[in-house]
Amino acid sequence: MEELSCGTISCQTNLDKNYWENQWQNKETGWDIGYSSPAIEAYLLQYTNKEASVLIPGCGNAYEVQFLYDQGFRNITVVDIAPNAVQILKRKYKDLEGVSIICEDFFNHIGNYDLVVEQTFFCALPTLLRSKYAEKMHYLLKENGRIIGVMFNRNFEKKGPPFGGSIAEYQFIFKKYFEILTMEECYNSIEARKGSEVFINLKKIEKS
Repeated sequence: MEELSCGTISCQTNLDKNYWENQWQNKETGWDIGYSSPAIEAYLLQYTNKEASVLIPGCGNAYEVQFLYDQGFRNITVVDIAPNAVQILKRKYKDLEGVSIICEDFFNHIGNYDLVVEQTFFCALPTLLRSKYAEKMHYLLKENGRIIGVMFNRNFEKKGPPFGGSIAEYQFIFKKYFEILTMEECYNSIEARKGSEVFINLKKIEKS
């Protein structure tokens, strides 16, 4: 697969490494709900393959790591572009064996995963990167690999991030690369996001 890089596009939209590092240094992390998403936890509780390789991209504070670890997962990779965020995580999870924390642009990441946990990352990207996100996820996932998680099911009045969207838009983006097992309004969102999130469960389609 051709290497994907968002460097130029990110610079055009100012959502580059420096932008996100400044957000962390200034403690402007309004996307952070302070704990792992209940919808993601509910899915992970019924995901039985504890040997699965799991990726959390654009991970932020990565609360899902501790939840995954407590459920017996020991092959967890988290990626964030902001050095400050990564240093916080390395201190926070330094005693957890099997957790790899990487400071890197997601679009440059190389790996092979069974499961991707999506929590706020997709909606933090400029919308013009969404098709590249779907393509990159397809590349990173193993056969029958899945993306699960939550995305915003609404539009925002102010300029993002976050950037919103709708189920119809997301279906169009992902249907080329994934079987859409679930893409519907999230019934167990946190109170502040009720009615404004969609839960996704997408299975990789093998290309012929």
